[in-house]
Amino acid sequence: MPASKIPAAPRAARLRKVENILLEAEGQFARCGFEGVSLDSIATALGVSRQNLLYYYASKEELYRAVLNNVLKSWLESMDELARQDDPQTAIRNYVLAKLRFSQERPLGSAVFTREVIGGAVHFSDILAKSVIPRLRADVRTFDRWARQGKIARVDFTHLMFVIWSTTQAYADLATQFALFMGKPKLEDRDFTAAHELISSMVLKTLQPQ
Repeated sequence: MPASKIPAAPRAARLRKVENILLEAEGQFARCGFEGVSLDSIATALGVSRQNLLYYYASKEELYRAVLNNVLKSWLESMDELARQDDPQTAIRNYVLAKLRFSQERPLGSAVFTREVIGGAVHFSDILAKSVIPRLRADVRTFDRWARQGKIARVDFTHLMFVIWSTTQAYADLATQFALFMGKPKLEDRDFTAAHELISSMVLKTLQPQ
């Protein structure tokens, strides 16, 4: 391709603008859901015009899907943890840690994702099927390989994954409730450390070969 035809890299200012839009939209969708948010409310919060926002995203649904894609990208990165290790104990501890770190660092993203799924994944079922199912099956195959090697006990590995997802995601979606019951304004680092140790130990005990 001639040098004159090579696309220019996105300008830093544009990347920052997109990042700010996604961050604000993520917060609003987390608090109010898809129906409770408008492009006008996002534009107002950002101090820009609706027309300026439409330059980056042609509709509210396009922006919503961009937010979900951004959240899902971060969430899926942790799903590669199991395949990176041959030792089940190390792999599972790293996997649980990655899931809890996501819950701690992206609670609003988790809230958007949870709202969408609870609502039937109307806007995102195609992406979920395309992106999550192959990775889930790959992780189940990893567990199955460890079971054949005698490293872990054989259980229903698909439901085991669901248990890990639900327990780690609870530390995002129910963080306020958990903190309230513990008498503190919000969960602290040590709470996530304790959760990591407990969840990992529970899973590993379940998988301990007889």
